[in-house]
Amino acid sequence: MSKTNLSPKLPATNAATGGTAGAAGAQSRRAFLKNAAAALAAGAFLPAFPAFVPASALGRDGSEAPSNRIQLGVIGTAQGGADLDGFLGFGDVQAVAVCDVDANRRNGRLASLNRAHGGRHKGAKGYNDFREMFAKAGLDAVIIAPPDHWHGIMGVAAARAGIDIYGEKPLAHTLVEGRAIVEAVRQHGRVWQTGSWQRSVSNFHRAVELVRNGRIGKLVKIVAGTHGGFGRPGPKPADYGKPPAHLDYDLWVGPAQFTPYDSRALHWNWRWILNTGGGNLMDWVGHHVDIAQWGANKDKTGPVKVEPKHVKFSTSAPWDAETEYEYECTYADGLVLTVNHGSGTKFIGEDGKWVKVNRGHLSASDPAILREVIGVEEEHIYHSTNHARNFVDCIKTRRETITPAETAHRSASIGHLGHIALTLGRTIRWNPETETIAGDPTATAMLSPSFRGNWSL
Repeated sequence: MSKTNLSPKLPATNAATGGTAGAAGAQSRRAFLKNAAAALAAGAFLPAFPAFVPASALGRDGSEAPSNRIQLGVIGTAQGGADLDGFLGFGDVQAVAVCDVDANRRNGRLASLNRAHGGRHKGAKGYNDFREMFAKAGLDAVIIAPPDHWHGIMGVAAARAGIDIYGEKPLAHTLVEGRAIVEAVRQHGRVWQTGSWQRSVSNFHRAVELVRNGRIGKLVKIVAGTHGGFGRPGPKPADYGKPPAHLDYDLWVGPAQFTPYDSRALHWNWRWILNTGGGNLMDWVGHHVDIAQWGANKDKTGPVKVEPKHVKFSTSAPWDAETEYEYECTYADGLVLTVNHGSGTKFIGEDGKWVKVNRGHLSASDPAILREVIGVEEEHIYHSTNHARNFVDCIKTRRETITPAETAHRSASIGHLGHIALTLGRTIRWNPETETIAGDPTATAMLSPSFRGNWSL
């Protein structure tokens, strides 16, 4: 796989030290964090045994001085702005950079940062181009939350620049891009947290521990709903094809196939357009399907067969993603995961016992199941109560987050494979070890992106 073609080149000092921060304390902190990363990059992260980190490097020595804080940037102020809000109250985090190709949104976010938490984040800089931000902002970490078609290129570039990443789900726009992110994160020893925040919520954690500890017997079936459906786009706007002056539309399109400017597609509705998003299927695969993978203990693998059952695609241009769908994923051990346009995740045992979890909801075939105590000697899974905090703590310890890149890739892969099977109307035979499709060149081609111009991985 060729390397991402990014210009201008990131300076060597940025990759080595995390940027050109003015304070010596900031340089020392970044050097410490990146040296810790380098020590672990050659092998696995150590989830059970965090590295020792001095209090001064952690920003917990009481001073909360800027030089002791994690220097954080964000790309994309729609979803990314909401993500950023989850970090602003942490005394050991400093928001220093905002990147958005819409100058109005970028400047609006910078203005709000100047007021946030008594002005503690005042002085953050704005960037139109993420490459300039990576080169100049002196980042320890970045939130990557642009449209899906940017995830792969930005994720790989951030890892190569020596920056830790909080990346929105789905991990990437195509399966091959997802694997590229995983390998870049591993090669460069970065900490990655995916925005699959349900793993840090108590009822989802409880459901998974009950299932993993056999409270419904042998797990044989899972049904995961990813909502489906979305509103109609409305008539073509009067400014169709005429982007406003405050928007760098060519950079917004970036590696996607070029289409005329259409205000209906910004800044949220790109999701329903397959050129830039993946419909509710891909928008939610990192939530309820991710919980299915967690409960089944399949975070490092995937199904061997994906069979389409039902699909309807939007016919209201420019929306073209699936609105209704159902497909079955069969794993090597016989477990069947059904993905449809419903909601929540239901785990079903061989004797008909079940546990279902959704946002704000946990139920079971017998309420007594929910009162079960998980014993000291039983399996206790990774526990996080705050997704953003988990990321910050793992930046410091170099511990693996609760939703690392490999985990996110495996969850997203189920969406990518489902989309291919639904589009082609035929069963996909998948090898989760080699990540290849057997005997179907057309399906195989759909695993990879088709980038515009000079953009590449």
